[in-house]
Order: sequence, then C-alpha cells, then structure tokens
Amino acid sequence: EVQLVESGGGLVQAGGSLRLTCAASGFTFNDYAIGWFRQAPGKEREGLSCKRIRHGSTYYSDSVEGRFTISSDNAKNTVYLQMNSLKPEDTAVSYCAADPWGCPSRAGSYNYWGQGTQVTVSS
Repeated sequence: EVQLVESGGGLVQAGGSLRLTCAASGFTFNDYAIGWFRQAPGKEREGLSCKRIRHGSTYYSDSVEGRFTISSDNAKNTVYLQMNSLKPEDTAVSYCAADPWGCPSRAGSYNYWGQGTQVTVSS
C-alpha cells in the first residue's frame, strides 16, 4: 500500500517557524521526486518545493525561496520542509506528493498524495 503521511502543522505567530514531515511507504523512495504543496479554501493548489531524491536536485517557488528548505532522510523514507519567517498568507493545508520522474510544475502530474496537515499563521 502506497502511503504519504504529513505531520508537523500547527498554529504559530507571524515570523515563527514550523517543520513539516512527510513519511513515505509502499514504493521505491529513491526513484521518486517528493513535492510540497499548499491549498487554502477556494484557491488552487500551489507548489512550494520539490526534491529529486536520487540526485538531490531541489526546487523552490518564488514565494518561499529563502524562507523554506526541503531535505530528506533517505534511510527513513522521510522528507522535511523547514518553514521559517512564516507569514499569514502561508496559512493553508500543506500536502506532500510523489512523482516517479522529476519535479513537474503542475499538481495534477503527481501520482500519490498525503492527507494534508494544517498550517495556520496568525496576524
């Protein structure tokens, strides 16, 4: 069974930090890219960051560049997203997702998704 399970969301003040965790199972972790997305009610799902596990390549959207860092512990099949200098506009449900080739731009290209974890940043 393929599973992606997010954790680490919560409520923080503007300027604070959170670290999200994505625990993967049921597929060959090193053959995939893992991306982080977020979605606020009534808005499109937005890509934040992605890592090609085998090659170590990373990508960040303009909105999070310099504030967020993606990393992985390959022995544990786990990906992290360190989020610093959080802003109220970061408030959303955050998801991790897996793609078998690279880091596609569109959310619809990813094969597997987790259930999401809520990130709330107070103003």
